[in-house]
Amino acid sequence: MKSTKPYRFLAGLSFLLLILIFFSVSLGSVYISPNEIFQVLFSDTFNESAIYNIIIHYRFPKTITSVFAGAALGFAGLQMQTLFRNPLAGPFVLGISSGASLGVALLVLSGIGITGILASWSMAIASIVGSSIVLLLVLLVSINIRDSMSLLLIGLMFGAFTSAIVSVLQYFSSANDIQNFLFWTFGSTGNLNWQEMKVFIPVVVGGMAIGYTQAKPLNALLLGENYAQSMGLTIKKVRIALVLSTSLLAGVVTAFCGPIAFLGLAVPHIARIIFKSANHHVLIPATLLLGAILLLICDIIAQMPGLDLILPINAITSLFGAPVVIWLIVKSKNMSRNFG
Repeated sequence: MKSTKPYRFLAGLSFLLLILIFFSVSLGSVYISPNEIFQVLFSDTFNESAIYNIIIHYRFPKTITSVFAGAALGFAGLQMQTLFRNPLAGPFVLGISSGASLGVALLVLSGIGITGILASWSMAIASIVGSSIVLLLVLLVSINIRDSMSLLLIGLMFGAFTSAIVSVLQYFSSANDIQNFLFWTFGSTGNLNWQEMKVFIPVVVGGMAIGYTQAKPLNALLLGENYAQSMGLTIKKVRIALVLSTSLLAGVVTAFCGPIAFLGLAVPHIARIIFKSANHHVLIPATLLLGAILLLICDIIAQMPGLDLILPINAITSLFGAPVVIWLIVKSKNMSRNFG
Protein backbone atom coordinates (compact mmCIF):
# COMPACT_ATOMS: atom_id res chain seq x y z
CA MET A 1 0.00 0.00 0.00
CA LYS A 2 1.32 3.41 -0.99
CA SER A 3 2.30 5.59 2.00
CA THR A 4 0.26 8.78 2.50
CA LYS A 5 2.87 10.32 4.80
CA PRO A 6 4.49 12.53 2.11
CA TYR A 7 1.09 13.90 1.13
CA ARG A 8 0.28 14.71 4.76
CA PHE A 9 3.58 16.58 4.99
CA LEU A 10 2.79 18.46 1.78
CA ALA A 11 -0.66 19.38 3.11
CA GLY A 12 0.94 20.62 6.34
CA LEU A 13 3.44 22.74 4.43
CA SER A 14 0.62 24.18 2.29
CA PHE A 15 -1.27 25.18 5.45
CA LEU A 16 1.88 26.74 6.93
CA LEU A 17 2.42 28.69 3.70
CA LEU A 18 -1.11 30.13 3.90
CA ILE A 19 -0.53 31.24 7.50
CA LEU A 20 2.78 32.90 6.55
CA ILE A 21 1.09 34.71 3.65
CA PHE A 22 -1.32 36.31 6.14
CA PHE A 23 1.58 37.16 8.45
CA SER A 24 3.49 38.72 5.57
CA VAL A 25 0.55 40.91 4.58
CA SER A 26 -0.25 41.83 8.20
CA LEU A 27 3.21 42.69 9.49
CA GLY A 28 5.32 45.71 8.63
CA SER A 29 5.77 49.30 9.73
CA VAL A 30 1.94 49.40 10.03
CA TYR A 31 0.16 46.37 11.50
CA ILE A 32 -2.96 45.30 9.59
CA SER A 33 -5.28 42.81 11.27
CA PRO A 34 -6.59 39.70 9.46
CA ASN A 35 -10.10 41.18 9.75
CA GLU A 36 -9.00 44.30 7.86
CA ILE A 37 -7.33 42.14 5.20
CA PHE A 38 -10.58 40.19 4.64
CA GLN A 39 -12.55 43.43 4.47
CA VAL A 40 -10.20 44.87 1.87
CA LEU A 41 -10.47 41.68 -0.20
CA PHE A 42 -14.18 40.94 0.10
CA SER A 43 -15.92 44.26 0.84
CA ASP A 44 -15.77 47.97 0.02
CA THR A 45 -15.14 49.07 3.60
CA PHE A 46 -11.58 50.27 2.97
CA ASN A 47 -11.92 50.96 -0.74
CA GLU A 48 -9.14 53.32 -1.90
CA SER A 49 -8.12 54.02 1.71
CA ALA A 50 -4.52 54.02 2.98
CA ILE A 51 -4.93 50.43 4.23
CA TYR A 52 -6.32 49.38 0.84
CA ASN A 53 -3.34 50.91 -0.98
CA ILE A 54 -0.84 49.32 1.41
CA ILE A 55 -2.33 45.85 0.98
CA ILE A 56 -3.18 45.89 -2.72
CA HIS A 57 -0.32 47.94 -4.15
CA TYR A 58 2.56 46.97 -1.88
CA ARG A 59 2.16 44.02 0.49
CA PHE A 60 0.28 41.61 -1.76
CA PRO A 61 2.73 42.00 -4.69
CA LYS A 62 5.62 41.69 -2.21
CA THR A 63 4.19 38.52 -0.66
CA ILE A 64 3.33 36.92 -3.99
CA THR A 65 6.82 37.74 -5.28
CA SER A 66 8.39 36.07 -2.22
CA VAL A 67 6.28 32.93 -2.74
CA PHE A 68 7.11 32.55 -6.43
CA ALA A 69 10.78 33.57 -6.06
CA GLY A 70 11.42 31.16 -3.18
CA ALA A 71 9.68 28.30 -4.98
CA ALA A 72 11.61 29.04 -8.20
CA LEU A 73 15.03 29.10 -6.51
CA GLY A 74 14.34 25.90 -4.55
CA PHE A 75 13.24 24.08 -7.71
CA ALA A 76 16.21 25.42 -9.71
CA GLY A 77 18.59 24.12 -7.04
CA LEU A 78 16.95 20.69 -7.04
CA GLN A 79 17.33 20.37 -10.81
CA MET A 80 20.99 21.44 -10.71
CA GLN A 81 21.87 19.00 -7.91
CA THR A 82 20.32 16.11 -9.80
CA LEU A 83 21.60 17.09 -13.25
CA PHE A 84 25.20 17.39 -12.03
CA ARG A 85 24.70 14.66 -9.39
CA ASN A 86 26.34 17.07 -6.97
CA PRO A 87 24.88 17.81 -3.50
CA LEU A 88 26.50 21.27 -3.40
CA ALA A 89 25.26 22.46 -6.79
CA GLY A 90 22.90 25.41 -6.97
CA PRO A 91 22.24 28.59 -8.99
CA PHE A 92 24.44 30.74 -6.74
CA VAL A 93 27.32 28.27 -6.28
CA LEU A 94 27.59 27.28 -9.95
CA GLY A 95 27.78 30.91 -11.08
CA ILE A 96 24.32 30.89 -12.73
CA SER A 97 23.12 33.79 -10.57
CA SER A 98 26.36 35.63 -11.38
CA GLY A 99 25.66 35.18 -15.09
CA ALA A 100 22.16 36.58 -14.56
CA SER A 101 23.70 39.49 -12.64
CA LEU A 102 26.03 40.18 -15.55
CA GLY A 103 23.09 40.34 -17.95
CA VAL A 104 21.33 42.84 -15.69
CA ALA A 105 24.56 44.82 -15.17
CA LEU A 106 25.03 45.18 -18.93
CA LEU A 107 21.51 46.61 -19.14
CA VAL A 108 21.53 48.82 -16.02
CA LEU A 109 25.09 50.14 -16.19
CA SER A 110 24.88 50.92 -19.90
CA GLY A 111 22.55 53.80 -19.04
CA ILE A 112 19.89 52.76 -21.56
CA GLY A 113 16.67 54.49 -20.53
CA ILE A 114 14.07 51.76 -21.04
CA THR A 115 10.74 52.32 -19.27
CA GLY A 116 7.35 50.65 -18.81
CA ILE A 117 6.60 47.01 -19.55
CA LEU A 118 9.51 46.96 -22.03
CA ALA A 119 11.92 47.56 -19.11
CA SER A 120 10.51 44.52 -17.30
CA TRP A 121 10.89 42.27 -20.32
CA SER A 122 14.38 43.57 -21.12
CA MET A 123 15.57 42.92 -17.54
CA ALA A 124 14.12 39.41 -17.62
CA ILE A 125 15.58 38.59 -21.04
CA ALA A 126 19.04 39.98 -20.18
CA SER A 127 19.12 38.00 -16.93
CA ILE A 128 17.90 34.75 -18.52
CA VAL A 129 20.42 35.02 -21.36
CA GLY A 130 23.24 35.65 -18.87
CA SER A 131 22.29 32.70 -16.68
CA SER A 132 21.82 30.44 -19.73
CA ILE A 133 25.30 31.21 -21.08
CA VAL A 134 27.01 30.43 -17.76
CA LEU A 135 24.93 27.28 -17.23
CA LEU A 136 25.72 26.02 -20.73
CA LEU A 137 29.44 26.64 -20.13
CA VAL A 138 29.31 24.76 -16.81
CA LEU A 139 27.37 21.95 -18.49
CA LEU A 140 29.95 21.78 -21.30
CA VAL A 141 32.79 21.54 -18.78
CA SER A 142 30.94 18.93 -16.71
CA ILE A 143 31.00 16.50 -19.66
CA ASN A 144 34.76 16.11 -19.25
CA ILE A 145 35.01 16.61 -15.47
CA ARG A 146 33.29 14.18 -13.11
CA ASP A 147 34.91 15.33 -9.87
CA SER A 148 32.32 17.25 -7.80
CA MET A 149 34.75 19.63 -6.11
CA SER A 150 36.47 20.52 -9.39
CA LEU A 151 33.10 21.30 -10.95
CA LEU A 152 32.18 23.55 -8.02
CA LEU A 153 35.50 25.37 -8.28
CA ILE A 154 34.90 25.92 -12.00
CA GLY A 155 31.43 27.29 -11.19
CA LEU A 156 32.96 29.66 -8.65
CA MET A 157 35.55 30.76 -11.23
CA PHE A 158 32.80 31.52 -13.73
CA GLY A 159 31.15 33.58 -10.98
CA ALA A 160 34.43 35.40 -10.28
CA PHE A 161 34.93 36.05 -14.00
CA THR A 162 31.47 37.57 -14.44
CA SER A 163 31.93 39.62 -11.24
CA ALA A 164 35.18 41.01 -12.68
CA ILE A 165 33.34 42.11 -15.83
CA VAL A 166 30.68 43.78 -13.68
CA SER A 167 33.41 45.62 -11.75
CA VAL A 168 34.88 46.95 -15.01
CA LEU A 169 31.42 48.08 -16.13
CA GLN A 170 30.90 49.86 -12.81
CA TYR A 171 34.22 51.70 -13.17
CA PHE A 172 33.07 53.27 -16.45
CA SER A 173 29.45 53.91 -15.37
CA SER A 174 27.81 57.01 -13.93
CA ALA A 175 27.29 57.38 -10.17
CA ASN A 176 23.51 57.10 -10.60
CA ASP A 177 23.73 53.85 -12.59
CA ILE A 178 26.17 52.39 -10.05
CA GLN A 179 23.82 53.30 -7.19
CA ASN A 180 20.85 51.67 -8.95
CA PHE A 181 22.84 48.50 -9.56
CA LEU A 182 24.17 48.44 -5.98
CA PHE A 183 20.65 48.63 -4.54
CA TRP A 184 19.59 45.84 -6.90
CA THR A 185 22.40 43.57 -5.61
CA PHE A 186 21.05 43.88 -2.04
CA GLY A 187 18.00 41.90 -3.11
CA SER A 188 14.37 42.80 -2.54
CA THR A 189 10.98 41.25 -3.15
CA GLY A 190 9.15 44.57 -2.73
CA ASN A 191 10.08 46.31 -5.97
CA LEU A 192 7.55 44.68 -8.28
CA ASN A 193 4.26 46.30 -9.25
CA TRP A 194 1.31 44.53 -10.83
CA GLN A 195 2.55 45.40 -14.32
CA GLU A 196 5.90 43.71 -13.68
CA MET A 197 4.13 40.76 -12.07
CA LYS A 198 2.55 40.10 -15.48
CA VAL A 199 6.06 39.30 -16.69
CA PHE A 200 7.48 37.69 -13.55
CA ILE A 201 4.74 35.14 -12.76
CA PRO A 202 4.25 33.71 -16.29
CA VAL A 203 8.01 33.19 -16.73
CA VAL A 204 8.30 31.45 -13.34
CA VAL A 205 5.27 29.26 -14.04
CA GLY A 206 6.67 28.41 -17.48
CA GLY A 207 10.03 27.39 -15.97
CA MET A 208 8.28 25.26 -13.35
CA ALA A 209 6.10 23.58 -15.96
CA ILE A 210 9.13 22.65 -18.08
CA GLY A 211 10.95 21.33 -15.01
CA TYR A 212 7.99 19.32 -13.75
CA THR A 213 7.74 17.43 -17.04
CA GLN A 214 11.27 16.15 -16.29
CA ALA A 215 10.39 14.52 -12.94
CA LYS A 216 10.73 10.98 -14.30
CA PRO A 217 14.00 11.72 -16.18
CA LEU A 218 15.39 13.33 -13.01
CA ASN A 219 14.69 10.11 -11.09
CA ALA A 220 16.51 8.14 -13.79
CA LEU A 221 19.50 10.52 -13.77
CA LEU A 222 20.08 9.75 -10.08
CA LEU A 223 21.20 6.27 -11.18
CA GLY A 224 23.56 7.65 -13.83
CA GLU A 225 23.34 8.66 -17.46
CA ASN A 226 23.96 5.11 -18.73
CA TYR A 227 20.97 3.84 -16.77
CA ALA A 228 18.85 6.77 -17.99
CA GLN A 229 19.77 5.96 -21.60
CA SER A 230 18.90 2.30 -21.05
CA MET A 231 15.45 3.50 -19.95
CA GLY A 232 15.00 5.09 -23.35
CA LEU A 233 15.73 8.69 -22.34
CA THR A 234 17.47 11.07 -24.72
CA ILE A 235 20.01 12.71 -22.42
CA LYS A 236 20.56 15.68 -24.72
CA LYS A 237 16.87 16.58 -24.71
CA VAL A 238 16.67 16.20 -20.92
CA ARG A 239 19.68 18.47 -20.46
CA ILE A 240 18.21 21.11 -22.77
CA ALA A 241 14.91 21.04 -20.87
CA LEU A 242 16.65 21.30 -17.48
CA VAL A 243 18.95 24.09 -18.68
CA LEU A 244 15.97 26.01 -20.07
CA SER A 245 13.92 25.52 -16.89
CA THR A 246 16.74 26.49 -14.55
CA SER A 247 17.73 29.51 -16.65
CA LEU A 248 14.15 30.78 -16.70
CA LEU A 249 13.69 30.29 -12.95
CA ALA A 250 17.05 31.60 -11.73
CA GLY A 251 17.23 34.28 -14.40
CA VAL A 252 13.85 35.92 -13.87
CA VAL A 253 14.15 35.83 -10.06
CA THR A 254 17.60 37.42 -10.23
CA ALA A 255 16.34 40.06 -12.67
CA PHE A 256 13.45 41.21 -10.50
CA CYS A 257 14.63 40.40 -6.96
CA GLY A 258 18.41 40.57 -7.18
CA PRO A 259 20.90 37.75 -6.54
CA ILE A 260 19.38 35.81 -3.62
CA ALA A 261 21.92 33.41 -2.13
CA PHE A 262 21.72 29.96 -0.49
CA LEU A 263 18.03 29.14 -1.00
CA GLY A 264 18.69 27.12 -4.15
CA LEU A 265 21.39 25.16 -2.34
CA ALA A 266 19.73 24.58 1.05
CA VAL A 267 16.06 23.97 0.19
CA PRO A 268 16.48 20.65 -1.74
CA HIS A 269 18.49 19.18 1.15
CA ILE A 270 15.92 20.28 3.72
CA ALA A 271 13.23 18.64 1.55
CA ARG A 272 15.21 15.37 1.42
CA ILE A 273 15.71 15.39 5.19
CA ILE A 274 12.01 16.05 5.94
CA PHE A 275 10.55 13.68 3.36
CA LYS A 276 13.34 11.06 3.42
CA SER A 277 12.86 10.52 -0.30
CA ALA A 278 14.80 10.85 -3.55
CA ASN A 279 11.63 10.61 -5.67
CA HIS A 280 11.26 13.84 -7.64
CA HIS A 281 7.49 13.44 -7.84
CA VAL A 282 7.63 14.15 -4.09
CA LEU A 283 10.71 16.41 -3.99
CA ILE A 284 9.46 18.87 -6.62
CA PRO A 285 6.30 19.97 -4.74
CA ALA A 286 8.29 19.78 -1.48
CA THR A 287 11.00 22.17 -2.74
CA LEU A 288 8.40 24.51 -4.21
CA LEU A 289 6.59 24.79 -0.87
CA LEU A 290 9.72 24.91 1.30
CA GLY A 291 11.37 27.51 -0.94
CA ALA A 292 8.28 29.71 -0.74
CA ILE A 293 8.03 29.25 3.04
CA LEU A 294 11.70 30.00 3.74
CA LEU A 295 11.85 33.12 1.58
CA LEU A 296 8.59 34.37 3.14
CA ILE A 297 10.09 33.90 6.62
CA CYS A 298 13.26 35.74 5.56
CA ASP A 299 11.16 38.51 4.02
CA ILE A 300 9.08 38.91 7.21
CA ILE A 301 12.31 39.23 9.21
CA ALA A 302 13.79 41.64 6.66
CA GLN A 303 10.87 44.05 6.86
CA MET A 304 11.45 44.45 10.63
CA PRO A 305 7.80 44.36 11.84
CA GLY A 306 6.88 47.49 13.80
CA LEU A 307 9.78 49.52 12.42
CA ASP A 308 10.30 51.62 9.30
CA LEU A 309 13.48 49.72 8.44
CA ILE A 310 13.73 47.14 5.65
CA LEU A 311 16.87 45.00 5.55
CA PRO A 312 18.29 43.59 2.29
CA ILE A 313 16.71 40.18 1.70
CA ASN A 314 20.03 38.80 0.46
CA ALA A 315 21.62 39.56 3.82
CA ILE A 316 18.89 37.64 5.68
CA THR A 317 19.02 34.58 3.40
CA SER A 318 22.82 34.50 3.74
CA LEU A 319 22.73 34.90 7.54
CA PHE A 320 20.34 31.97 7.87
CA GLY A 321 21.33 29.98 4.78
CA ALA A 322 25.09 29.76 5.33
CA PRO A 323 24.84 28.12 8.80
CA VAL A 324 22.16 25.73 7.49
CA VAL A 325 24.41 24.62 4.63
CA ILE A 326 27.40 24.20 7.00
CA TRP A 327 25.21 22.18 9.39
CA LEU A 328 23.96 20.00 6.52
CA ILE A 329 27.51 19.25 5.38
CA VAL A 330 28.72 18.46 8.91
CA LYS A 331 25.60 16.50 9.90
CA SER A 332 25.23 14.49 6.72
CA LYS A 333 28.62 12.92 6.07
CA ASN A 334 26.96 10.72 3.47
CA MET A 335 25.26 13.70 1.87
CA SER A 336 26.02 12.43 -1.62
CA ARG A 337 24.31 9.08 -1.16
CA ASN A 338 21.25 10.30 -3.12
CA PHE A 339 23.40 11.22 -6.10
CA GLY A 340 24.86 7.89 -7.04
